[in-house]
Amino acid sequence: MRASRPTSPRLIESDDDIKTGIRALRRKCPIIRHLHDAAGLPPLRRRPGGFEGLARIIVGQQLSVASAGAIWNRTEAAIQPFDAAGLIASSDATLRAAGLSRGKVRTLRAIARAVVEDGLDLAALAGASDDDVHAALTAITGIGPWTADIYIMFCLGRADGFAGGDLALQVALQLATGNDSRPTSKELVATAELWRPWRSVAARLLWSYYKVRKDANSGAPV
Repeated sequence: MRASRPTSPRLIESDDDIKTGIRALRRKCPIIRHLHDAAGLPPLRRRPGGFEGLARIIVGQQLSVASAGAIWNRTEAAIQPFDAAGLIASSDATLRAAGLSRGKVRTLRAIARAVVEDGLDLAALAGASDDDVHAALTAITGIGPWTADIYIMFCLGRADGFAGGDLALQVALQLATGNDSRPTSKELVATAELWRPWRSVAARLLWSYYKVRKDANSGAPV
């Protein structure tokens, strides 16, 4: 019997892909219907892959959108060309002057060394399984599961990627369901099993719903 060929992962590359995922999710999950009715169509949020994409995730961690964008712009301008070799050649003083914390400088250097010295081929991860992408990225000092999940979702565009450890996703599900307590990472991942193979679309909806509720509570216009 002929062995079956491995199938390529479904990708999210356009708003039409988001709409397709939402239609599929609405048919089988009342939580998704509530999220979509309240928040509407979530943004695409695709990002470049490779060294630039991974570096941008690191730079933006635990920052507001505005702060992350400003620091990223300064970092990108300070390293020319912006690649792993360019970052290695840049001094700590240059990177810190761009607004990067010491921890982020260490992580960015670890990524750059993995590419330049250890032969990590970030471009090749586009054809790897989610588990292999996770293993390759979390082997780098300073990169945890959340960063790997975000890279899979937004840089590789995988439709079934999911960041169960994301605090905003956990809070959003708590708000949507009216539960007294925030779900743990394991509980969120277990709930998300129903959303396969469109978990990344469900995550986008949860993030959008979180923003809607946060803006409403702050008195800002939705």
